[in-house]
Order: sequence, then structure tokens, then C-alpha cells
Amino acid sequence: MTASDQVAPSASAPPAWVRRPANLTSALTAELVERVVRGVHPPGSSLPSEPALCEAFAVSRTVVREAVKVLQEKGLVQVRQGAGTVVTPPAQWNLLDELILVATIAEDESLAILDDLVVTRRLLESDMANVAAQLATPDVVERLRTLVDRMDDLVDDHVTYAEHDRAFHDAVMRASGNRIARAVVRALESQVISSARYIGRPERGMCVASNQGHRRVYERIAAHDPSGAAEAMFTHITDAWLVRRSAPGSPERLRRQGRSAAGHAPARARGSAEPVDM
Repeated sequence: MTASDQVAPSASAPPAWVRRPANLTSALTAELVERVVRGVHPPGSSLPSEPALCEAFAVSRTVVREAVKVLQEKGLVQVRQGAGTVVTPPAQWNLLDELILVATIAEDESLAILDDLVVTRRLLESDMANVAAQLATPDVVERLRTLVDRMDDLVDDHVTYAEHDRAFHDAVMRASGNRIARAVVRALESQVISSARYIGRPERGMCVASNQGHRRVYERIAAHDPSGAAEAMFTHITDAWLVRRSAPGSPERLRRQGRSAAGHAPARARGSAEPVDM
């Protein structure tokens, strides 16, 4: 057995999914994704050979081959002639993939990956708020007002508040008509919505402050003020994350000097504003 065939010490005990889940390929894929992201199999190294994986996880060659094929599709590995299945650099991984993103978040103590997610989200949603302010019909404005008013009554029920929070943002995105940007935001959110690192610890005060941000967005859209709506959304999403973010170090990825080309204000200092946009 070669060095690459050796299974990491953590695999010495049978993994939980050995209790034969319905889809062994999915289970093995998830296990291998987690191992690659954790660095058990670092970039440039080869995965254990097919026979070694079969023995380690008590599965057939067919299951191993199917799992490796899925890893290839996710950008985690490449099959090279003479070198076996080689782990690729993180820059080649598909971070929009749920398994990869969740595993990356779990391993990233600095929360830099979530900072990047928030940066992506605020850029897309602030642009959509800009367009929504130009296109919003009376029905859209009324829908946003109703949601904001309802959230004022839900600050003691953070679970129901969160549902209305997401509905508010989705209403803005729908009003913009940008289906691609909305799909990207919804895909990212769906993968982290249950992550404690992303959600933080919802409290009444955080919900109250969060809805103040929503109200500013609503007011600018109702006033058909595109730049004001964009700035309100940009600031709301940034400040909401800065308040609920709990990690060592300064979130440099969120800092912007001056204003962007879209006219967005720079992020405020930590702890300055409206939290919990969930």
C-alpha cells in the first residue's frame, strides 16, 4: 500500500454512515468532500486508491467510482494518468456547491468565507434595490410596508421574524426583475441559513435594529430613490453582519474606502448598526 493509500487516523473507526444509508454514493461523496476541505487530503496529493477506499469505507468499486466522478464535477479532484486522483487547489473548487461551502465554513475560524458571502450578497442586493426603486409598483410598495410593519410585531419571535425578513428581501429582489442575481443570492442563503456562524444569536434588540434597516430600504424604494435604496440595502446588510459576526480579527474583506461606482457608502465600524438580517 502506498502513502496515498493510507487512511487518515480519524477514519480508523467506521464512519456513522456505514449503517448503510439509502445512497452510499452520496454518503461517500460527502465524507470525501469534508476530508478534502479539512486538509486530510491536501491540494496536490492523491486520494487513496480505489481498492483502499473500498476497504476503508466498506463499499463497492462502483460506489467509489461514482463518488470520485462527483468530486470531479465539483472541481475538487482531477484524474491524471499515472498520478491517480489528485486534489486540486481551493481556487478550482465550486464554492456554490452546498457540500463544499458548508464544509469550508465549518473549517474557517476567521469567517473570511462568510465575509466574502456577505460582500457578494450586498453587491447584488444593493443593485437590485436600486432597480426596485425605479420599477416598484404600488402593490410592491404596499407589500414591503406590510412586511416591515409585521416584523415590528415579531421582534420577540425570532423564528417567524426571520421568515418575514427573507420574504422582505425576496420581494425587493423580485421587484428588480433580475432573476439571475436573485437565484445566486437565494442559492447562497439556502446553504448557510442553518449555520449558527452565519445566523448568530438572535435577540429582541437585534431584531428591532434589523427592522430599522428594512424600514430605511422600504422608505427609499417607496420614494423611488434608486441611489438611496441601494445605499440603504448595502449598509443594512453590512452592518447586520458586523454585529452578529463573532470571529477574531478585523473583517477587512468588508471594508471599502470611499464610495463604490454604484454610489454605495462604505461599511461602518463593527457594532454600529442594524443586526440580524437572516
